[in-house]
Amino acid sequence: KAASERVVTDPELVDAQLFAVAWSPDGERLAVATHRQGVFVYDRRTQGLQRIGHLDAPPRIRRVEWSPDARYLAASSEGGVVLVWNSEDYSLRATLEGHRGMVTALAWSADGARLASGSWGHGRDQLIIWDTERWEQVRTLDDPNPLIFGVAWRADGERLVSAGGDGVLRWWNVQSGECVLSQHGHEGPIQALRASPDGRFLASCGDGGAIRIWRMEDGDPVTTLRRDRPYERLDITGVKGLTDGQKLALRMMGAIEHLGADWKSVEAG
Repeated sequence: KAASERVVTDPELVDAQLFAVAWSPDGERLAVATHRQGVFVYDRRTQGLQRIGHLDAPPRIRRVEWSPDARYLAASSEGGVVLVWNSEDYSLRATLEGHRGMVTALAWSADGARLASGSWGHGRDQLIIWDTERWEQVRTLDDPNPLIFGVAWRADGERLVSAGGDGVLRWWNVQSGECVLSQHGHEGPIQALRASPDGRFLASCGDGGAIRIWRMEDGDPVTTLRRDRPYERLDITGVKGLTDGQKLALRMMGAIEHLGADWKSVEAG
């Protein structure tokens, strides 16, 4: 059976920049984050497009995420604010303030009891965990990364993973607030994290064009998904006349170089 296609149009979307999308857990609604237009929700059952949050929201909405039970829709903004709406009538449920920079990452814990948000900035205001019953901060984590682009929960809610501009993934003990593991994941910023539905694996993607899969439990790398780069697997070991900068550039494009007595392979990305 051929897949059906529908183009959703609305006069208010004509000049809108769209930053992110998120399906509700039942797959019946699609939330869209926009620049200057708030959030739009497309309902597959009614074929309707509803605009929400344009009176509540700062101009730029960066991320949208549904709670696991679909009761709430959360959105992050450039004003350092996280907004949460009731999904039944889209009334504003909570305004979460605590970040100084643009909030660029959101993730609900599997039980929906906590919401993690990450932002641009420095210090203990850029990675925050919120209680979703009282809608207040329960923990701030001192992430050294000035740009957080992704957060993801372990299934049991005991660990939170963050990543962003420095290319490092960090596993946090939520109770103690300590970073218990860090893994250098990508050359360049990590743009997004996503846990698998069963919570066993974590995917990260970055500016280097690679997707990496990790074991959520211990942070061990599983595999790397990437299209071949221009010089993939080209061996430049012992090649004369190349500067260190040229070698680095070639490795960034897939070349390999064996260094040292043990001929250890060095590869960028």
